[in-house]
Amino acid sequence: MEAVKNRVVELLGRLFEEVKRLVIRDAAETPSPLPLRIGAAAIAIIVIYFGVGMAWYSTITDDIEFQPGANYAFEGGSKAVATAAALVAREAGRWAPNKPWLHPAAGLDNMPNYQLGILYASSRFAIELGDGLGRTRGSSAIDPDLDRAAGLLKYDGTIWYWGSSNFVPTATADSQYLQGVEALSNFNRRLASGDATYDRRADNLIAFLDRVSSDLGSASAALDEQALQSNAGYFDFLADDVFYNIKGRLYGYALILRDVGSDFGLVIAEKQASAIWEQMMASLRTAAEMDPLIVANGKQDGLFVPSHLSAQGFYLLRARTQLKEVADALTK
Repeated sequence: MEAVKNRVVELLGRLFEEVKRLVIRDAAETPSPLPLRIGAAAIAIIVIYFGVGMAWYSTITDDIEFQPGANYAFEGGSKAVATAAALVAREAGRWAPNKPWLHPAAGLDNMPNYQLGILYASSRFAIELGDGLGRTRGSSAIDPDLDRAAGLLKYDGTIWYWGSSNFVPTATADSQYLQGVEALSNFNRRLASGDATYDRRADNLIAFLDRVSSDLGSASAALDEQALQSNAGYFDFLADDVFYNIKGRLYGYALILRDVGSDFGLVIAEKQASAIWEQMMASLRTAAEMDPLIVANGKQDGLFVPSHLSAQGFYLLRARTQLKEVADALTK
């Protein structure tokens, strides 16, 4: 993707030079009429602003080795909570889904859908922390930091200061997410000092895996619907939206589950589920790292045009099956 971005910038640079040649003629030539020069200059500015801006802003980070920084990790805390906080902070710092029409990122679709997918996975984890993992057998009160984080991370990701339904300024999605990151970090800091609960029991882990499995089931239904709705191949302009949204979910779950596996390492080893856990993680990583140059929605038995949605769905369902196998192993 970096090579494509560089190529786009190069082509836009050539366009700028060509427009500049029309607007500012050599002294020996007859200058263009003033309206033409003004119009060409305006077009050049718009094309360069949005074209170069989109190419520069578009960033889909799917580094599966991503690790939280020292400001999110606390000795004695949860590694998965640290990763979720760092992941949301990383994306919120360059949030694209809520950008207004005057921002170059408003023309993007893959990056916003990808970020919304990551946020969904992180929000789901925050909810499960508050409902189960961060409580003592569900009988204690919900942790205030986890309750706050879950609420903030559910905020609509498309909200900017103003929108179609609000005439007074409101909080932007990225500002709410950064407050959610702060709440997650507060919980983790308190956990490290012994002032919070993170119940590392097998039944808690099973409940979380069941929630992830259910979510992947709904994601597979979305893939199936789009794959069957259209066989337009490279000209299905909705296929990439679905693909990248689910890629974001899979990437978020891959990182969070990687570190949930670390948090619950003793439980997983005790239940002899380490091998199937690693197989599940391999399937998630493969699905999360898929990054075709152009997303194609061809027929499942097509000869020349691939179906990237079907390929993504295969690894998603494989990971979902292995999630259930891990959950079964943990019950023994």
